Amino acid sequence: MSGVIIGVESTAHTFSFGLVTEDGEPRKSYSALYRPEEGGIHPREAADHHSNLASQLISRLMEEQNIVSNDVKAIAYSQGPGLGPCLRIGANVSRALSDQWKIPLVGVNHCVAHIEIGRNQTGCIDPVLLYVSGGNTQVIARAGNRYQVLGETLDIGIGNMLDKFARTQGLAFPGGPKIEQLAREWHENNPEANVDLVELPYSVQGMDLNFSGLLNAAIQKVNEGFELGAVCWSLQEHAFSACIEVAERALAHSGKSELLLGGGVACNERIREMTRIMCEQRGSVGTWPEKQYCIDNGTMIAELGRRMLETNNSTNLASSGINPSLRTDHTVVTWD
Repeated sequence: MSGVIIGVESTAHTFSFGLVTEDGEPRKSYSALYRPEEGGIHPREAADHHSNLASQLISRLMEEQNIVSNDVKAIAYSQGPGLGPCLRIGANVSRALSDQWKIPLVGVNHCVAHIEIGRNQTGCIDPVLLYVSGGNTQVIARAGNRYQVLGETLDIGIGNMLDKFARTQGLAFPGGPKIEQLAREWHENNPEANVDLVELPYSVQGMDLNFSGLLNAAIQKVNEGFELGAVCWSLQEHAFSACIEVAERALAHSGKSELLLGGGVACNERIREMTRIMCEQRGSVGTWPEKQYCIDNGTMIAELGRRMLETNNSTNLASSGINPSLRTDHTVVTWD
């Protein structure tokens, strides 16, 4: 095996170690998901979860991938954005391994990592990214040496919205997959249904979105007696259609012809279908990585670290602090 770059992901509930080879071949990630007993993510509890599993996860990676420390050429980690206590665990572990193994440390932008693993996996060159995850909903495109945010949520991320709705209905965390299942099963039994059956607000404001009103309206529909599956279906239709509308507008504004899905919600088959239909209608290409690379994972962090190292863009100790509020457009793109 050629040398490898290890990536450490710890922005929220997922703690993950992954790797890519120096020539860009991604390998599987070794991940653990913090699942709160009730409510949403408790940052300090999640951080404790990550801290307790660090040694186990890195040992599994080294053993199962048959690598030793001398094979590791650098270690990359999520510097932001994310939950401070969780980010701090990943940064501390990465600093320790960098020092112990005497290898470069690379702090990366979590949002940009979703773009770069997507480019690696799909072969797209200069896409618009529709980034749909728990904490983020953004439409992103490269302009010059930055990935610019063309539109985003004005309140909560789409994944957060789905999780909150699921929680009110007693569905396990993360809620998105269960909502997708209920929506699919209901629609299979009601193929002629349209969104007027369960009316919900559709909120697009120029290039931006918001989801709080949609969430509250969906909860109210269940309370009024509408079938849960019907509400799940309508909730997905409204939320995903809004995202696709903004993404299509971004393609038109930017003149680009590739749309890349990224983030955990990009695992949803319905938003993939909407992406494919829209792109076919406008002569563009819609694409997405494997599901294991849509969700938060260490391999995507390693891939961005690899790209940054190609231009000698590593992180010194003094600059290695976390930034929970790091923006997508704060990172200077030094690679092709």
